[in-house]
Amino acid sequence: MAISDKALLGKVALVTGASRGIGRAIAMALAGRGAKVIVNYATRDAAAREVVAAIEAAGGQAAIAGFDVADGPAVTDAIKQIGKDHGSLDVLVNNAGIAINGLVMRFSDDQWQKTMAVNLGGAFHCIRAAASLLLRAKQAGRIINITSIVGEAGNGGQIAYSASKAGLIGLTMSTAKEFASRGVTCNAIAPGYIETDMTADHLPDAQRAKLLEQIPFGRVGRTEEIGDAVAFLAGPEASYITGQVLRVNGGMLM
Repeated sequence: MAISDKALLGKVALVTGASRGIGRAIAMALAGRGAKVIVNYATRDAAAREVVAAIEAAGGQAAIAGFDVADGPAVTDAIKQIGKDHGSLDVLVNNAGIAINGLVMRFSDDQWQKTMAVNLGGAFHCIRAAASLLLRAKQAGRIINITSIVGEAGNGGQIAYSASKAGLIGLTMSTAKEFASRGVTCNAIAPGYIETDMTADHLPDAQRAKLLEQIPFGRVGRTEEIGDAVAFLAGPEASYITGQVLRVNGGMLM
């Protein structure tokens, strides 16, 4: 269950890539704490609207914002409009990401650039565009970047994904240093293997069993567990935590 107190009541939170999976769970968790959640999507309009409907059905507030995080000018325009429409932006969760797998010797320039543009460039675009609104929020301002266990440990066949997620950790720490004097925190969450519709469909049983042997908890994570971690970092309990990477991986990397 997500944290259910209303510590974020009156706050506005933007979650990128929130139409499904981990992003959806994050949006639901933040709404559960009282935040008005802006559900971002790039192409899945119907799915994003379903997330908004689910939040509203649970008694929360939400709206959608369709834009591609890899498009810097589009991000700037969209976040400026969010500020006008909703009056503030207090929490930014950079969750949008893609994974293009392949060995380094066969990886194309286009694949590399697309991965970096979305996973790392997207977070940069959103932080830059949201900076003035977040700094205005002062002690309530929160930036939370969703990185990955492979950003710290690497993974064969995921050269660009691993590099982009490692870069996101550096972006987190530098942003934390720049914004600390204004009381705005910036942290990252590094999920391990999390059960989503994509992972469930693409992991053969034999490979799944082998993966479970590497996880001390003996199970994969739930999207709600990432949502709860984000809700914690977004709330007042985490006001003195910044520049950190919170590992949510069942002990897979210690």
